Amino acid sequence: MTRHVLFIQGAGSGAYDEDQRLAESLRNNLEPGFEIHYPRMLNEDDAPYEVWRQIIEQELAGLPGPVVVAGHSVGASVLIKWLSERQDERPIAGAFLAACPYWGGDGWRYEGYEELELKPGAAASLPPSMPIYMYHCRDDEVVPFAHLALWAEVLPQAVVRAFDTGGHQFHDDLSPMAQDINALPT
Repeated sequence: MTRHVLFIQGAGSGAYDEDQRLAESLRNNLEPGFEIHYPRMLNEDDAPYEVWRQIIEQELAGLPGPVVVAGHSVGASVLIKWLSERQDERPIAGAFLAACPYWGGDGWRYEGYEELELKPGAAASLPPSMPIYMYHCRDDEVVPFAHLALWAEVLPQAVVRAFDTGGHQFHDDLSPMAQDINALPT
């Protein structure tokens, strides 16, 4: 039986191509039987939430579940917002979020990105049985490492994995994420 992983890229010019190496790292480190889906997100410079949400839902509609969702940077924050607001009952096997920016509060506050901020109490709407893993490198020069602690407060059920080095792109190595995905029950 094939198990599906939907991986969502980060934002910014060239992000799809840059994050392709992260998707490949996942593909190379997952056990046989996993299939990675890595759609190109539209408007990667602006990352409009509604557009990216629609792409996520279209991708998932064609996959037998439960599906693992994973994302990098802005793609990770789009996923956690989508998970907190989604209306369908389709089971998600787990959420794996790398270098996830925290929007609002003591996190980022950029004009136009307010749409990525979670609504108050949104974390309580996440399925309690859905595993959530968060990964961040202390030397990330794009998303401050302090954002990981902000997420840990909002998502106390999340497993947090901190790394000393790797930068924003994790040295193009998501093998720790792959190990966690491999460990999910079938």
